[in-house]
Amino acid sequence: MTTSEMTVADLIDLLSGCDQDAPVRQAMNPFFPMAHRLAQVVQSVDETGRNVVYLAEGRDTEAQLGHLPPEVAVDLTWQGPVQAPPRRPRRRAGGN
Repeated sequence: MTTSEMTVADLIDLLSGCDQDAPVRQAMNPFFPMAHRLAQVVQSVDETGRNVVYLAEGRDTEAQLGHLPPEVAVDLTWQGPVQAPPRRPRRRAGGN
């Protein structure tokens, strides 16, 4: 079974439409979405002999930036859009 992996050329193509001065972040863990700073790009060879490029977060304590913005998690389809529950009439003092 083969999977379609993103290549460096695919990544460059996707990034070419982005603001070149924007910082690069990595979105991780769809069940608890967090944002991380990227610090390194490393090329290596996997167990099958293919070249692989790894994007790594930094080692410093500031590498994890916190929760991923909800709209990003929705765009990644990691979460569904959340709508506010319908408003119920307010209860008044005295039980009415």
